[in-house]
Amino acid sequence: MSNQKVAIVTGGGRGIGAATAKIFAQNGYAVCINYKSNAETANTLAQEIKALGGHCILLQADVSKEIDVLRMFEIVDRELGAISVLVNNAGILKQQTRLEEMSADRINSILVNNVTSYFLCCREAVKRMSTRRGGLGGVIVNVSSGAARTGSSNEYIDYAASKGAIDTLTKGLSLEVAAEGIRVNCVRPGLIYTDMHADGGEPNRIDRLKSKIPMQRGGLPDEVAAAIYWLASEKSSFATGNFLDLTGGL
Repeated sequence: MSNQKVAIVTGGGRGIGAATAKIFAQNGYAVCINYKSNAETANTLAQEIKALGGHCILLQADVSKEIDVLRMFEIVDRELGAISVLVNNAGILKQQTRLEEMSADRINSILVNNVTSYFLCCREAVKRMSTRRGGLGGVIVNVSSGAARTGSSNEYIDYAASKGAIDTLTKGLSLEVAAEGIRVNCVRPGLIYTDMHADGGEPNRIDRLKSKIPMQRGGLPDEVAAAIYWLASEKSSFATGNFLDLTGGL
């Protein structure tokens, strides 16, 4: 174990999470790449990082479950050391539909996976980072969505509502721990080229909607990852409780 800074990236096996894990590793962090089920893509990412000289560990955990979150943080404590940065990125999306077709099981699944997971991971990070508890401080970056502002009507307002909850968590927690050496900020990606859109039933959704974006194109995971890294870096040292919209002007 060294004095290397440590970052945990939840949902780090693909898309925005994978791009984020890479940029932290490239900048000298030891990275915990959390994934829920797709071990193949997570392993490929870890091999890429290690081939470039980066340091990372893979950690399978369902971060919506308290027992898995506790296990993940304990392993990071033991294998990597004190956490410096938490990037809350794990989340799910269900098939596009209107509210009148949504079951309670679907709604609850979205809220548990997209909201409870962030609360649990934030809780464990704060316990370790807070100067009030003997920590050295740190940074939390939550990945919300432009959907928190638009509502995603006729597609997935349950997902949009879950991201609205993340916005509120970000603001409230940032105030709660501001005097304890912890900064809490949020990125709100818009239409980004990731595999998540296939989960919603429309893999080519970005291409259908990109004409509505003022910049006339979808965003890339690397562009979101760069914003996350900036918020975690000392270059944003006076920023907390802030929201960075990455929506191409929407």
